[in-house]
Amino acid sequence: MAGLAGAAAAQSNYRIQPGDTLQIEVLEDSNLNRGVLVLPDGSISFPLAGSVKAGGRSVDAVASTLASKMASNFAVEPTVLVSVAALGPRRGRVKAEPNLMNVYILGEANEPGRKEVLPGTTLLQFLAEAGGLSRFAAEKRIQLRRVDPKSGRETVYPFNFRTMGGSGSISGTTVLAPGDVIVVPERRLFE
Repeated sequence: MAGLAGAAAAQSNYRIQPGDTLQIEVLEDSNLNRGVLVLPDGSISFPLAGSVKAGGRSVDAVASTLASKMASNFAVEPTVLVSVAALGPRRGRVKAEPNLMNVYILGEANEPGRKEVLPGTTLLQFLAEAGGLSRFAAEKRIQLRRVDPKSGRETVYPFNFRTMGGSGSISGTTVLAPGDVIVVPERRLFE
């Protein structure tokens, strides 16, 4: 008996994945009993209930949702039992996500805000990732603001988008560092 209790607990803790096959039984109507495949978007389709989200949920949660969706077709809410009949194919080991870094852009970019980018991303690539510059951007006065992690001092590097250069050693191919902030000011009246 202890083995069965452990198996039941394992099933109720398991999170359903796309590709899994679920066995669904409705005690009040055995004609509805069947195996269903969890689709790639995590949903299943079941008679009298329609489409139900199953991916990432427990079997108990899916059973409860199915019972409440089918309730209007029965005199009392039906008793629905859901179990995992077969696990879907797993794609081996999940590859580790490369360490992304946060870089920020504000002002006249089409998509300002925090962006997670791969290490090695250049200034020009980052501007493209931010949707480019808005039509009101002061293209000649863009700033790259970088804080030295050791001293805490901020250095401002001016960048001219039109010439792809700036004062000193900054250009469109300058590699960004974690925490960099790109400021794209608004264009002045006759700029």
